[in-house]
Amino acid sequence: MVYSGFGLTCVLSGIPLFHHGGDPGPPSLGWAAVTVGVSAALSCGAILRYGPLPVLRGLLRLLRLLSALAGIFAFSLLMDVITLMFGQGVDSWAAAANHALAAMGVLLLAAAARPEHRPADGARVQEPSAASGPVQLAAWAGTAAFLPYAGMKLIWASGGTFAGISGAEMRAVSRRNGASGIWLTLDSWGLDATMLLAALGVFLLWGLVRPWGQVFPRWTLPLRGRRVPRWLPLAPALLGAATLAPYGVFGIGYSALATAGVVTMRQGDFHSSGDALLVAWIGMAAFAGYGLALTAAARSYWIRTRGLPGES
Repeated sequence: MVYSGFGLTCVLSGIPLFHHGGDPGPPSLGWAAVTVGVSAALSCGAILRYGPLPVLRGLLRLLRLLSALAGIFAFSLLMDVITLMFGQGVDSWAAAANHALAAMGVLLLAAAARPEHRPADGARVQEPSAASGPVQLAAWAGTAAFLPYAGMKLIWASGGTFAGISGAEMRAVSRRNGASGIWLTLDSWGLDATMLLAALGVFLLWGLVRPWGQVFPRWTLPLRGRRVPRWLPLAPALLGAATLAPYGVFGIGYSALATAGVVTMRQGDFHSSGDALLVAWIGMAAFAGYGLALTAAARSYWIRTRGLPGES
């Protein structure tokens, strides 16, 4: 209901909820958010009123569909979070609010659509387990995908030149774009903030596929040995996968079209379109490889920890 009201207010006020890059889409697209919100509210209301009757089981499938649509509407929430963390403004506060509300809808609708299930009394508690070989191979691929990206960022952070632009020029671009003092301070120390986020992302990825990601480590004295609540790694994993995987895949497609000369890559802050295209290939390959690996790892973690203590 809140999401429906938010979408309706923006539509009637002429405020666009969806953006393509920095360009706002037509405000009429906000009716899609209103439709999803109204459909979800009516479906959940029917389930609450009449219970899980056989005739209403189709509503559970509808809620799963609406959850997927909300996930599409939440696209680029991770980008909003990163820009706000380091003091840069978002393209639109209405669009950022739409991303946040849609992400909340994903979690709530997925939980509402989940069939009632309780493990049998006395069921044997599973020990922490590793993901299957193919999933761990995907984790290696996702980690390797970040290496060219990290190398590029390291060159700039250390003052070198890559793709025709120097580290000093990149620092000036960051200042012009409103980067925070934390971002600029890290950069002056030779540390790129996005590299640090990539390192945290790789740590999360391996925590999802290895047994140590299911229990608190020894140094967390009050919690050591206890199960990690499922939501703790899954929440950032699902957010990252839902943002980076489609962003990277579509970005690779656009880069391929630009390489073939079908579309023109915007020069942006670089000295030529060719330089911008090179950086785009490196960045999009990293986002796509990591995002797809994170998707596989999150699914594996979800399945392996289902029904364990700390699930909720």
